Amino acid sequence: MTGKVSDATFMQEVLNSQEPVLVDFWAEWCGPCRAIAPLLDELSTELSGKVKIVKLNVDENPLIPAQYGIRSIPTMILFKGGEAIDGKVGAGASKSAMTGWLESRIA
Repeated sequence: MTGKVSDATFMQEVLNSQEPVLVDFWAEWCGPCRAIAPLLDELSTELSGKVKIVKLNVDENPLIPAQYGIRSIPTMILFKGGEAIDGKVGAGASKSAMTGWLESRIA
């Protein structure tokens, strides 16, 4: 299951994480965000120990999305070693495409 982060916990949970972290920037009212949530939950379980997957609600936490220039949601940014190394915008990726992308970026 995906975890949750906030503006207050972002540095500790994401930037200081020993493992790569995929941050899903989302909002309650966003249909595509809700549509991709089950896929991210599955990947969180399947890739446990390789990558941590967390969600950040952009309505409740405006500082971090502004800092990373998030303009549309869902946006997913992969962090490794405290740095944003790659990202995806939108909910169109299949499970196999998302798994392949993550595994290629965290290796």
